[in-house]
Amino acid sequence: MRFRFLASAFAALLAAGLLVSFGLAAPSRQLLAQITTVPVDTELVLAVDVSYSMDPEEQELQREGYIAAITSREFMGAIRAGSHGKVALTYFEWAGPSDQKIIVPWRLIDGPETADAVASEIARAPYRRSSRTSIGGALMFAKPLFAASGFRGLRRVIDVSGDGPNNSGPLVVPQRDDIVAAGITINGLPLMLNRPVTLSMDIADLDIYFEDCVIGGPGAFVIPVRDRAQFKEAIRTKLILEIAELSPAARIQPVQARRPRVSCTIGEQMWRDRWGN
Repeated sequence: MRFRFLASAFAALLAAGLLVSFGLAAPSRQLLAQITTVPVDTELVLAVDVSYSMDPEEQELQREGYIAAITSREFMGAIRAGSHGKVALTYFEWAGPSDQKIIVPWRLIDGPETADAVASEIARAPYRRSSRTSIGGALMFAKPLFAASGFRGLRRVIDVSGDGPNNSGPLVVPQRDDIVAAGITINGLPLMLNRPVTLSMDIADLDIYFEDCVIGGPGAFVIPVRDRAQFKEAIRTKLILEIAELSPAARIQPVQARRPRVSCTIGEQMWRDRWGN
């Protein structure tokens, strides 16, 4: 299937070259991009928090949750129900403003074999943790990934997990608004397993912070995780909703529909109060 598509694309490009040789107009860059990209139902960027506030057990549960979700029968059913019956996915880990690492480059998932291959890539990656929490940095890193994906999705989605508010790097709201203006949806998986204590960077209303400050775009939603036992089910539910273009209505939060219920710079404020910078 992939070979036939590439052969067709090559033939189209060859024809375009012949047109130029006969003095006819050359195809536009936009047309060439459409010819050489693979159509899919969804282009999905998984942006996974690996900051030090994530303890090793949380990291393991989070990764196992994505592996289980990608290989689940329900996820595969959602893919098959799409117009093209395939999705494109990339998975990267993030922490501070300049700390983003792609674990799985763009991959096509169109059946159990390709899903298993992606899950194996995630499983083989060594665990790591790093300092600071820069959701804004993660969003800034995620946006240009679509331009180089090699796919053309009916939907483009960034899926952000995290256990705390932005506390370094670019502010979240301008990054969110820029991404939403480009037609990309941002969904959130706030991890609310730790109760805020003195000197911690946790906040009690992380789900509200994600709703008001992080997510945006058509049908954007948040699924909070408040218990370790919810990890796998929450991740699977979120991925299926993203692939099937469904969303829990109660969680839809249009960008700038109202004033945020929590300060979108609360993380930066907490860091300054604690460290003075």
